[in-house]
Amino acid sequence: MTCQGCRSNPQTDLAFSMAFQPIFDVRTKRPFAHEALVRGLEGEGAARVLGLVDADNRYRFDQQCRVRAIELASELFPREEMPHLSINFMPNAVYEPRACIRQTLETARRTDFPLDRIIFEFTEVEKLDTAHLLNILRSYREIGFKTAIDDFGAGYSGLNLLSSFQPDLVKLDMDLIRGIDTDSVKQVVVRHTLAMLHDLDVTVVCEGIETAGEMEVLTDFGVNLIQGYYIARPTFEGLSPISLAA
Repeated sequence: MTCQGCRSNPQTDLAFSMAFQPIFDVRTKRPFAHEALVRGLEGEGAARVLGLVDADNRYRFDQQCRVRAIELASELFPREEMPHLSINFMPNAVYEPRACIRQTLETARRTDFPLDRIIFEFTEVEKLDTAHLLNILRSYREIGFKTAIDDFGAGYSGLNLLSSFQPDLVKLDMDLIRGIDTDSVKQVVVRHTLAMLHDLDVTVVCEGIETAGEMEVLTDFGVNLIQGYYIARPTFEGLSPISLAA
């Protein structure tokens, strides 16, 4: 089966690579995952690359991001106690989930990268067709991937989506995390959000942690997976050393 994107989208000439930022597990003291982040070929920031993505090349760009992330991860990740690879995907660049995933599956097979170590995360940066998105997420789960909602609390319909589909992970929006140690209102919101997600058996990642105070509050709340500059900055085409120094 060939999807609309394969038929109608020419090969993109965007040149890019990836940086990796760890998601740290405070229990095991090891990375639970590394998130693949788009960068220019010389390590330039994501904005320079993403600014060149449009409706004409979005499908091919999304496909090539997956391929590049898996290829690099297969070279960099330790095979023993392999961490997860978290890949951002564009729901509007997926036409038919099982057709559009073929190149991803072929890359994972070619590099011997286990499917159950791949997390696909998406952000509601634009209004989405909920039925289409649910079809993608359910299809990915059936194939063996894990799924995640990024920036939960900042999108269009996070709670409505969560009532229809419970992903493996939810990443709380960093605006809820920033300065939480000195903001009692944020503490109430995050504490109750964590309780809700726990009841739904959804694992929580808190991202954007930049200070010891933020980390202390979140670990006191029982958060185990954390990400942010306080832990490690992204490393271009490499894995970041973990540092808990501010």
